[in-house]
Amino acid sequence: MTKIELTTIIDAPIEKCFDLARSIDLHLRSTAKTGEKAVAGRTSGLIEKGETVTWEAVHFGIKQRLTSRIGEMRAPHFFSDEMIKGAFRSLYHEHYFETKEGKTEMTDIFMYETPFGVFGALFNILVLKRYMTRFLNERNAMIKNEAEGKV
Repeated sequence: MTKIELTTIIDAPIEKCFDLARSIDLHLRSTAKTGEKAVAGRTSGLIEKGETVTWEAVHFGIKQRLTSRIGEMRAPHFFSDEMIKGAFRSLYHEHYFETKEGKTEMTDIFMYETPFGVFGALFNILVLKRYMTRFLNERNAMIKNEAEGKV
């Protein structure tokens, strides 16, 4: 299993950061370059515990769909989502929010397993982990900029 852990410090209230992180609309804006669309389940607004969303996007020149469900939510400190259908063997994403010195510390713990045995593992080492880290960093920068009013 591959684990990516990222921490972003945001000069905004925890509630605002929490809501932006679960905003379908903001996610769509942050992934415009892959043409990502929400095509089923919750397709706009703020996703809630137990809800699903199906994303459609082009990654590595291949049109893909991924459906995830919000499993846990403890507003405004934590929520998790898990892939229930998609290209990964498994995918689990934890989102933590904590107020520190008047700012919000947002931590992502993103864990996934690739399919295709040794070929998937090699692709992960050579390409995928860097790609997913960049993807998450771009999303977090969008959340930060939106929360801080820099958009």
